[in-house]
Amino acid sequence: MTSTLTPLTATRPRPAPPVPRPSRGRALELQGYRGLAALSTVLFHVWQEWYTYDAAGAHPPVDSPWLGALVSLEVIDLFFVMSAYLLTLSYARAAIDGGTIRTGRSFLFRRAIRILPLYFLAVLVVWASRNPTLPGDWRDLVEHLTFTHIFDQERIFYTLGPTWSLSLEVAFYLALIALGPPAVRVCRRLSTRRARVAVCASGCAALFVLPVVWISVAHYVVGVPHTNWPVYFGPQARFGGFAAGMALAVLLVALGERGRLSARATVPLSVGALAGLYALSYLSDPENFAHTYYHPIAAVLWFTLLYATLQVRPSEQVRWHGVLRARWVTAVGLISYSLYIWHEPVMLWLIKSGLVPTSQAGFPFAALIVLAVALAVGTASYWLIEYPASLLGKAKDGKGGARDFYPDPTR
Repeated sequence: MTSTLTPLTATRPRPAPPVPRPSRGRALELQGYRGLAALSTVLFHVWQEWYTYDAAGAHPPVDSPWLGALVSLEVIDLFFVMSAYLLTLSYARAAIDGGTIRTGRSFLFRRAIRILPLYFLAVLVVWASRNPTLPGDWRDLVEHLTFTHIFDQERIFYTLGPTWSLSLEVAFYLALIALGPPAVRVCRRLSTRRARVAVCASGCAALFVLPVVWISVAHYVVGVPHTNWPVYFGPQARFGGFAAGMALAVLLVALGERGRLSARATVPLSVGALAGLYALSYLSDPENFAHTYYHPIAAVLWFTLLYATLQVRPSEQVRWHGVLRARWVTAVGLISYSLYIWHEPVMLWLIKSGLVPTSQAGFPFAALIVLAVALAVGTASYWLIEYPASLLGKAKDGKGGARDFYPDPTR
């Protein structure tokens, strides 16, 4: 299942040219999305932390539902859609147009060096700081190190609260290497490109529909409240974002150079998607329709926005994409993983140390201070931990085997 697959045989009809990889400009735009999404995540968590609660209920830092909807617009589904799109591209190309894919072992090795060194270090550091005497909450540590804290109602947001999403990432990696190679083999038995596209698209649709069914049954049939985190945060409920990203990869491979959009045509798609995301956030209240189906709907809207970004004609530039390509935005995108990992402990440390105002009137200043410190820590983390760890990828050759750094000159 994890062996490298061979190209389509010569007896098959000649496939259409595979879709080219995203150009550097489009890659920069994706990095820009990461940067903006990471900044939004930090601001959202500061907003959450500065809520106050009394007998009358919860009170946001700023009493404006319009601003609250903007700040509370969840971007985690954007991370899921982008991640699935980028990681599924090679499988979509192999299934639809032929080609090779990495072995499952090689794929997991590259994913491991990308996320594990920083994640394990952060978990150990933060857990140790909060459990100064042994044994401490050893179950919390074990669950975080094994990415199973997402199934624990009590500990899902312990230690590093935002890292529940990494449990879903890891589940997606395992699902991709389990489903990808069999899908490629099935498609290679089909004689027409249209049939291969249909199989891939149907698989993505099924993976998107299953979580929607789960959510519907849990909410409307069983009556599970939205505060049951494992039910609504687990992969069985949140895989829709990954399915949307997989579908985006299949769609762009299937289209190839066809259906390219003009810069003008991207405007209504982009504006519509962004307006839909804002409306979804504004209308969402616990247990209502927008809240219950927030993430499947958001995944479709992020899919639309990314499609409008990636499918632009190479010769054209969209004016507002200049924001995504801005150097400071792509710089934040570069360190977005470190920023995502460290911003919550940084925020809590600043509060504990009395270095930020804790009154609601001081929220704007607190947000600026948390952002500044978190960006500094994230930058240091990237260059001291993430980047050196990425160099471990050189230990593998292009085929996924161990690289021979000292080849025998006589051979």
